[in-house]
Amino acid sequence: MPTAQTRNASTVPEAGSSFQALLSLLRYATGYRVRILLAALCSFLNTFFDVMPEILIGVALDVVINQETSFVASLGFETPQSQILALAFVTLLIWVFESGFEFLYLILWRNLAQDLQADLRQDAYESLQSQDMGFFESRSSGELVSILNDDVNQLERFLDGGANDLLQVFVAVVLVGAVFFYVAPDIAVLAILPIPVIIWGAFFFMRRATPLYAEVRERVGKLARRLSNNISGIATIKSFTAEAREAATLRADSDRYVSANRAAIRISSAFVPLIRMAVLAGFLATFVIGGLQVLDGTLNAGVYGMLVFLTQRLLWPLTRLAQTVDLYERAMASTRRILRLIGTATEVSDTGQLQLPLPVQGAVQFQQVSFSYQNSNCGVAGVSLDVPAGHTVAIVGATGSGKSTLLKLLLRFYPVNQGQITIDGVNIDELSLAELRQSIGLVSQDVFLFDGSVRDNIAYANPGASFGAVVAAAKAAEADGFIEQLAQGYDTRVGERGVKLSGGQRQRLSLARAILKRPAILLLDEATSAVDNETEAAIQKSLAMISQTCTVLVVAHRLSTIVQADKIVVLREGEVVEQGNHTELVTAAGHYARQWSVQTGRAG
Repeated sequence: MPTAQTRNASTVPEAGSSFQALLSLLRYATGYRVRILLAALCSFLNTFFDVMPEILIGVALDVVINQETSFVASLGFETPQSQILALAFVTLLIWVFESGFEFLYLILWRNLAQDLQADLRQDAYESLQSQDMGFFESRSSGELVSILNDDVNQLERFLDGGANDLLQVFVAVVLVGAVFFYVAPDIAVLAILPIPVIIWGAFFFMRRATPLYAEVRERVGKLARRLSNNISGIATIKSFTAEAREAATLRADSDRYVSANRAAIRISSAFVPLIRMAVLAGFLATFVIGGLQVLDGTLNAGVYGMLVFLTQRLLWPLTRLAQTVDLYERAMASTRRILRLIGTATEVSDTGQLQLPLPVQGAVQFQQVSFSYQNSNCGVAGVSLDVPAGHTVAIVGATGSGKSTLLKLLLRFYPVNQGQITIDGVNIDELSLAELRQSIGLVSQDVFLFDGSVRDNIAYANPGASFGAVVAAAKAAEADGFIEQLAQGYDTRVGERGVKLSGGQRQRLSLARAILKRPAILLLDEATSAVDNETEAAIQKSLAMISQTCTVLVVAHRLSTIVQADKIVVLREGEVVEQGNHTELVTAAGHYARQWSVQTGRAG
């Protein structure tokens, strides 16, 4: 199977013709070139042998009518009986070859479709994973899943049969046209007159259908986004008794998708009757003019029979062109979306080559760092912050002041607009993302757990960790107690996004996962916001021990959780307005002191 190095995803089709999308797909599938050519060859040979029976019918009529003076007799078969037997043997061989090559092209095209769609899905997913967080803020998960699943499957359906059908129609026209012009040039001209009409109809349909199918794929993405959002938010929907309202909204989105499909169907449905009339014109020309020539003796009766059958063989397959072109247009609309995703450039480049000096100490410096989110004034401005190795630094401030943003910038979820961030003196932009993130553990307020067992979720940080190490991490996070009370202990499945656990339980598992990673830098973004006071006190005790072996950055709203921090940094509207330890900041009677008074009930 071709590797990522043999495939070319650098050419991404913009909104344009289906032919441009096809060229982009062929450039992507460079590593499949030999397999494509081999499959095309089998399709050609199958069509070649498929045309032969019609020719043999004409030869058989020639034998029956002319007997000793037939074409076959000139090959050395003197009696009509021997000529018939010879034709039967040739027919047998032709059908064997036709069937054999049909088997081969089916195997080749279908396996090609499977492998290519698997590579497209894999490359699209890997491109998705490499995007910065800003990419996901402007796209829904439902829309992205639609591309990875529906669009890839749409292309697979075309490669399964549509590509072969297009190729065989072209080969049949060329082969049958060549026979026609060889035996009866005057009739051939009349027989092929409908072909330009058919081709014009196909291209007319393609031009009309391209924007329609682009709209269909867009509606599919929006429908998938609606379904994904509603399923994720089912608790909210139920709590507000909004089931009927959401069902009506989904019906509206579904109706718009159906309407977009109907517009495309109207175009494709009109194409088949047009083709049938063109086929009829070509057939009647051969039938009438050829018959008259046989009657006046200018055309051999066997040749006439062959031409009548060949006309059908030439023109009738073109009626399938509408369905094939319909499948092709749908596939190319999907191809544009898939390759556009694969070719999407990320703002966070992963070109760093440096490595952190070992052992990693975890000293972090923010040097005049500025960043703002797209279409928003939120972010940080000119933040300078020194976090010595092995120290615990807390970041506090009002909602939207930029606390979590600093952690995301340290993880390079977003690129900084100005300034730089260093770890142990190395600019994080010069590190690979893997090197950077392997040294950092994150416990977020928005905990995500996979639909697996408790053990699997903790061991996600280190899949090779022993069960004893998993248990030790759970104990450090004060999670072992509730895990042992679960029905199957560490083997209990947590459900999608950990839905079977409480918020506090999910946070403790997330903390255990980060602890098992043994990072040089531990980031806690409201990591204890969903636990009770007793558990929080126990976790704080554990964190005090953990902080002896790593650098800890804590984002917190509850100031009681960070009073023991070595340094507390206060942010206001993205800027550092105060920093110091708890005692110093309370004494300073500034922003921190006012917030502390409010939370402890001393404000008056």
